[in-house]
Amino acid sequence: MQGRTRPFLQMLARLRALRALDGSQDPDSRDASPFLILIAVVLALLLAMLEVDLNHAALQSLGLMGNAFSADPIFKSP
Repeated sequence: MQGRTRPFLQMLARLRALRALDGSQDPDSRDASPFLILIAVVLALLLAMLEVDLNHAALQSLGLMGNAFSADPIFKSP
């Protein structure tokens, strides 16, 4: 178990060191970090992709997702 927690503790120590270098100590006066916003957007997109993949059949039955190479039946030969 010691081998698993050591990298985690090192990562926390690095994050604390970065926070100490920030300069502004008042949490109300600080703006959101652009890196934090990027991480939140990426995680939200990954969650959306996973949800669409998980519910693919239900979305297709509602007509919200189609086949990538679908064509109207009128253009298909008999």
